[in-house]
Amino acid sequence: MSSLVQPTRVLVDPLDATGAAIEARRWFWPLLILVVCVSASGTAFSLRWDAGPAVVRQLQMTGKLERMTETEISEEIQTASRKALVAGIAKGVFVMPLLTLVLAAALWVCAWLFDRTAPFGRFMSAAALAMLPIALYHAIFAVCALAQYSLTEARVADLVPSSLAVLDGLSPKLQRVLKGVDFFNLWSVGLLGLGFSSATGMSRGRAVLLCLVLYVLFVGVFFIGLPAMSAGGPGGPPRGPPGGAR
Repeated sequence: MSSLVQPTRVLVDPLDATGAAIEARRWFWPLLILVVCVSASGTAFSLRWDAGPAVVRQLQMTGKLERMTETEISEEIQTASRKALVAGIAKGVFVMPLLTLVLAAALWVCAWLFDRTAPFGRFMSAAALAMLPIALYHAIFAVCALAQYSLTEARVADLVPSSLAVLDGLSPKLQRVLKGVDFFNLWSVGLLGLGFSSATGMSRGRAVLLCLVLYVLFVGVFFIGLPAMSAGGPGGPPRGPPGGAR
């Protein structure tokens, strides 16, 4: 039981619990919690998602709507709901563990650059522990989604408001920037810094600052740069963010 309780204490007592969890290389239970919560989030979304408007809009854009019967449209809607269910579970079971592994590898590279070698298991533990706030977000999202009668894609983005992007009157560019100022993401970055410090012996302030700089670079690339490029340049219309954004 201590192998489960010790990692989860990181959420309430990060300064003391992180070092002990890293030293014991507790990565399995945090990773399992992440998988379960993200899978539950995807399942809850698929159960409450009103796929009709999105499917009809897509069929209109491709010009297929006029040639389809009501039965065929209904089948397309059911297929979209099933795909959403499979994609939600696949994100939890496959994508999130892979993302955690990539994050651990990135920490290992940073440690190598700063000449702070440590066993890879410590970096894996730091990455898994840092994903616990993300798991908490998805658990909250799952509960909120199941409490809804139905969900639309526009409603999903605001179901659990955790970033400054929910403020009114923002331009699309500023909204993309403030999307990075997210409570759960910043919480995760802080835990990642503490975990990196415990794994390598780097000072806490320096480790947290390093992870914060890396997060700013991540936001610049994935929240600002790539959306602007996919929209046809800085002046193009913004594309909608994925649900959860985590």
